Amino acid sequence: MAVAERLEGKRIPRDRWSRTPSSLLKETAPQSAANTNAADHVPFKTWIAVIGATLGAFLAVLNIQIVNSSLADIQGAIGAGIDDGGWISTAYLIPEIIVIPLSGWLARVFSMRTYLLVNTALFLAFSVACAFAGNLSEMIVLRAFQGAAGGVLIPLAFTIIVTMLPRSKQPAGLALFALSATFAPAIGPTIGGYLNENYGWEFIFYVNLVPGLLMMAMLMFSLAKAPMQLGLLKQGDWLGILAMAIGLGALQTVLEEGNKDDWFGSPFILRLSVIAGLALAAFFVIELKIRRPLLNLRLLLRRNFGLGTLSNILFGAALYGSSFVLPLYLSQTQGYNAEQIGEVLAWYGAPQILLIPLVPKLMQWVGPRALILLGFILFAASNFMNTGLSLDYAAPQLLLPNLVRALGQPLIMVPLSAISTAGIEVEHAGSASGLFNMTRNLGGAIGIALLGTLLTKREQFHSNVLMNSVSLFNEATRQRVTELTNYFLTHGISDLGQAQHEAIVAIGRTVRKQATVMGYSDAFMLVGVALVVSFGLALLLKGAKSVSAGEAH
Repeated sequence: MAVAERLEGKRIPRDRWSRTPSSLLKETAPQSAANTNAADHVPFKTWIAVIGATLGAFLAVLNIQIVNSSLADIQGAIGAGIDDGGWISTAYLIPEIIVIPLSGWLARVFSMRTYLLVNTALFLAFSVACAFAGNLSEMIVLRAFQGAAGGVLIPLAFTIIVTMLPRSKQPAGLALFALSATFAPAIGPTIGGYLNENYGWEFIFYVNLVPGLLMMAMLMFSLAKAPMQLGLLKQGDWLGILAMAIGLGALQTVLEEGNKDDWFGSPFILRLSVIAGLALAAFFVIELKIRRPLLNLRLLLRRNFGLGTLSNILFGAALYGSSFVLPLYLSQTQGYNAEQIGEVLAWYGAPQILLIPLVPKLMQWVGPRALILLGFILFAASNFMNTGLSLDYAAPQLLLPNLVRALGQPLIMVPLSAISTAGIEVEHAGSASGLFNMTRNLGGAIGIALLGTLLTKREQFHSNVLMNSVSLFNEATRQRVTELTNYFLTHGISDLGQAQHEAIVAIGRTVRKQATVMGYSDAFMLVGVALVVSFGLALLLKGAKSVSAGEAH
């Protein structure tokens, strides 16, 4: 009888046995709702921590884009050649991608508060120092330290969201994080171009100071002090860390410098590729065998996290690849300067500010997987819309594709992060954050490398095809040469032979420019195809309702 008189561990008074089970459930419902509301309540300090951390992630990603938009001016100021200037970006990206998967473990060693605050301070210090670099060597070293500190800010923002916020509030936190992943690459060239054209390249580094100091104040206020666990250093997966650092560093260098050095035609690139392959293979073996791995790679075997990570790689390739191709197209074919390029890109950056805050509510209405699929459709469509480029295709024609792209990207980032990490236990949050953010950045590097190579090869291909049809045996070609010859004779050239030579050169330039435009059309087509593949992977994701923490084991 004593057992029968208990309901969920609470003794039920005898006078209540006459009531129906439904009446008892109605009485307990308000209490259950109150418990749920209490569990979902997020303290003010926690939101401050989330906002501060995501601001740091935003600055880390933004710094890549604003520097790239001003690379030519920086190279000229510090006396770097065109080929050498690429190392200004590479020096930042190599330590960043190495530090991202390390950050979860190091945050446990030194405590989240200490590790995040110290690296924020270092990021700001090296940002200012970069503005005073006097030569290429100094800039490379300073950018490397800046990248190492900035790489910490990205995964720890993600970790704070998935560990400090209840599941019901995580979409709102991930929406803030999406500002760093999708909005920062979009708005970076706009900010960089404006500062560079109006104040000088040094200000693209100074721009980090005010938001960075605000971030530090927010984190000092909101993150609780915790003791360091320096004993974890003795248990560290040092062999795995070494293999990962060598492998990722070599791979990132190959991806950044491969196209410029003719890929495997360069002994340097070939050696680095072998080193990257061997080191990363060793890293995977170590992580699967060691008792305390740096990253729990077995998380990739979970359906949503594994598929989500693969989709995230392709999304990163498309996101950073399209952000690479579009400014290059405007610069090479339309002659736009950095500020003009920024104005064009603002049309897909600014609308995201309005859309991203709405994504958590849309996830409740239609579900995360449906939003991901719609986002991939829109993002792919925006690239396919740019496959019909011509010499007259400039800012006005790019407006609609940019707006479609602005609608698509936020619909992917927030729900993809949420559905991929659903069911990940707190103790694995660091590994999940490191893997998910590293793969997106690595996908971006792969996408940029592939697109850079594609542009070179397809421009050569189209140029050869067009040149075969532009022959002096062709009546239309001879007529065009005559027209241009007469033009040059009436515009300062008196010698007939010289005028004919200039006419033929002008036709060659037009052919090469047309071939370049056709190469960019092919590049947008490749990005669109990658997004179609991502759409296929997203179809295999389980809906959020079918994913639970218990299933994740």
